[in-house]
Amino acid sequence: MAKFYVQCGQTDLVLTSDSTESAALAMIDRLLEPHRWIYDDPNLGEMECQQHLMLEALMHLPTEILISQQGFDRSDAQSISVPETIQMWHALMVGIRRLIVRAGLDRKVAVLARSRMIDFANTQPRLPR
Repeated sequence: MAKFYVQCGQTDLVLTSDSTESAALAMIDRLLEPHRWIYDDPNLGEMECQQHLMLEALMHLPTEILISQQGFDRSDAQSISVPETIQMWHALMVGIRRLIVRAGLDRKVAVLARSRMIDFANTQPRLPR
């Protein structure tokens, strides 16, 4: 796995990941953590959850995530769309929500997501030594 320097607005993150897309998804996961509760609200449908996220992004996030393997503030950094990455994150949260309901679990999306589920979904399994 490669080391990535990820920037979105005022937030900088250094992480290892399989791809630039999964690094961008990890950044969005950290930025949208305060909004995970919306997936636990039974009065909000999938569309309302997505609209909430997009409004938050419009008000508080830039339109792109910059990713480089060389360092921060690089002119050659790859640009990843924030709205597209939010859509991927939303799809993952909806999937988790549906699995919880179908499995009949007494858990919340916010609790499971806080358990680093996003990180595990984006990393290859480690083989024993």
